[in-house]
Amino acid sequence: MGWRSVIITQHAKLSYASRMMTVQTRDGINQIPLDDISLLLIATTQAVITSALISHLAAHEVKVVFSDSMHEPICETVGYYPNNRDIDLLTTQTNWSIQRQEILWTKIIFSKIKNQLNVLSLYKKDITDIGTELERIEINDFTNREATVARKYFPLLFDTKFVRRNNSPINAALNYGYSILLSTVNQEVVTNGYLTYIGIHHHSENNSFNLSSDLMEPFRPVIDYWVAGQRFVEFTPDIKYGLVELLSLEIKFNGRKMLFKNAIIEHVRNSLKFLSGEKDYVEIEVELTNEVPNNAINDNV
Repeated sequence: MGWRSVIITQHAKLSYASRMMTVQTRDGINQIPLDDISLLLIATTQAVITSALISHLAAHEVKVVFSDSMHEPICETVGYYPNNRDIDLLTTQTNWSIQRQEILWTKIIFSKIKNQLNVLSLYKKDITDIGTELERIEINDFTNREATVARKYFPLLFDTKFVRRNNSPINAALNYGYSILLSTVNQEVVTNGYLTYIGIHHHSENNSFNLSSDLMEPFRPVIDYWVAGQRFVEFTPDIKYGLVELLSLEIKFNGRKMLFKNAIIEHVRNSLKFLSGEKDYVEIEVELTNEVPNNAINDNV
């Protein structure tokens, strides 16, 4: 799997030649080895991409995310037939132990809330009102502490008048970051041969990514952390680039320093192995620093 995030922001033609993605713009021609690419974000409706390139990107397990006329992510590619998907694996997924699903969801929510408290602490916010919520989590989050914390967390982090569901630039940035995070989790779920729409907590018939929506939860606060550290009044292209660059942020996951994207990959693999009975224990420990990333690895074209 590659390591580069490539963002297409202008009128361009994308095609395939000799294991390379060729990007032709008014400024010239660039070629990028497919083996180097992890994520291709087409952040414009003025780009043309050939079917040959889409096919080869899928074969190299490159996630392609398309944007709408407002430059917001609207859909992504999902490979039909990863090399390691077989009927036995899918049978295992549909028969995951209810107990293991509940244990994993409990750990996910515990980690998410712990990370939210960490984010608030890094920004010197008063967490007195929600500091004891971790102690109240029950198996499978039966009392829905996740929602209780969320109602108080976002106004504490951003502003007392902040409302999560409106069209503010902050919400646009959060949603964009969550979309990139979801796409990265989708990529790893599919790479391991599992179906994204069979979740352990989310079970919406209208959500093709129920499982990914479950597994991404501990990492949402990383997006919140970065957005809260920016000072912006408009949702500009620079903010979008920064959110993609977050995949190259160094964090600590389960006691080891690694890139944010690698932590996501390890988390997804560990969770799938636990659900399938290959592991008897799963750890989800995310630690942030107070440093905002400034040296991400990506290409803007």
